[in-house]
Amino acid sequence: MRTEKKLKLLDARRWRIRKKVVGTPARPRMSVRFSGKNIYVQFIDDVAGQTLASASTRDKSIPDRQKLRANVSSARQIGLLAGQAARSKNIESVVFDRSGARYHGKVKALADAAREAGLKF
Repeated sequence: MRTEKKLKLLDARRWRIRKKVVGTPARPRMSVRFSGKNIYVQFIDDVAGQTLASASTRDKSIPDRQKLRANVSSARQIGLLAGQAARSKNIESVVFDRSGARYHGKVKALADAAREAGLKF
């Protein structure tokens, strides 16, 4: 399959999910995005249009961040850090936005770690 076709299918999947998933101040949207090298998590209030908390493999506050990559073990660590960042901002319950990625592997590991940190999906 051509790269353009794959990207078009990914965008269609992402927007199909995004139509249904809306973050509110009470339940912000937990947006998860994976690049080739990094993992990004944001807690977004779509009503106000602002990011409430975030975590990624590029945060300078993370110890040994040079060792973190876009893999399952790093996804677990980022999920725990994202859960702690959300809990520090008094966010207990979120709506999970997987950004078109299928729910297995890295996405599942990150979501399970965030649940262990105390978030409710």
